[in-house]
Amino acid sequence: MRSLFHLAYNVRNLEETRAFYKDLLGCNEGRSTETWVDFDFFGHQLSLHLGEPFKVENTGRVGDYMVAMPHLGVILEMPEWNALAKRLENAQMKFIIAPTLRFAGEVGEQSTMFFTDPSGNPIEIKGFASLDSVFDA
Repeated sequence: MRSLFHLAYNVRNLEETRAFYKDLLGCNEGRSTETWVDFDFFGHQLSLHLGEPFKVENTGRVGDYMVAMPHLGVILEMPEWNALAKRLENAQMKFIIAPTLRFAGEVGEQSTMFFTDPSGNPIEIKGFASLDSVFDA
């Protein structure tokens, strides 16, 4: 079965949102109106609507980090993750968690980076050597 993930949430400014998701992250823009815009978020549909963003708190313990909950993200294979990490570093992204490797040598080894969009919505981008290993236990 083939399926795509869809997520809709609020942002404060559509032009800042376009600059971030399209120009910085490299997501293709889809349909839009004066109050929302869709993006192809690494193969999934992200619908961003004008409004007050959701409240977040650093309540999620992952390894040595407390991460913002709720948050959204995507898992990329390492070549794509490395390219995005480099692009964000070159753009001087203010990271919550800078690009790093965690669980080294363990099942679930992954690279991660955490940051927010211009409206403060937290985003995590994970990198795995193979997407086939994401659910290994």
